[in-house]
Amino acid sequence: MSRRYWLMKSEPQKYSFAQLIRDGQTMWDGVRNFEARNNMRAMKPGDLVLFYHSNEGKAVAGVARVKREAYPDPTAEAEEDWSAVDIEPVAPLKVQVTLDTIRGDESLAEIALLKKSRLSVVPVSKEHFDRVLKLGKTKIA
Repeated sequence: MSRRYWLMKSEPQKYSFAQLIRDGQTMWDGVRNFEARNNMRAMKPGDLVLFYHSNEGKAVAGVARVKREAYPDPTAEAEEDWSAVDIEPVAPLKVQVTLDTIRGDESLAEIALLKKSRLSVVPVSKEHFDRVLKLGKTKIA
C-alpha cells in the first residue's frame, strides 16, 4: 500500500511542533469528531503529516510521520469509541506556510484545510503535500 498524506492541527500553546521535536514522538489523542477519528483510523505507519498550528500562528510548521496506527484513545470514557495515533517529527519547515499563503495559492484551492476547515485531521493529496513543502522551502527524504 502506498504512503498517504495528512494534515493535523494543534494549538501551538497546547502542543507545538517544537514540542514534538523536543519529545521525539507523541500520542495524538483527544480527537472528538467522528470524521477526524475515521481519518486517524486510516493512517498507517510511515504516512506523512503536515503539522499545522491553529488559532495562533495559523501555519504549517513542520512534517511529522505516523509511527503507530490507530488504537483506543486512553483519554476517552470507557463507553466511548475514540482513537489515538502516535506521530514523530520529520523536519520543521524552513519557512512556515501560513493560512493566507495557502488561501492565495491557486494550486491549493481544493486542499482539505480550506474545504473542511473545522476538522483537526484531514487527508491531503500528494500534490498538495508537495506544494506546501515547496512553499515552505523544505525537502524531505
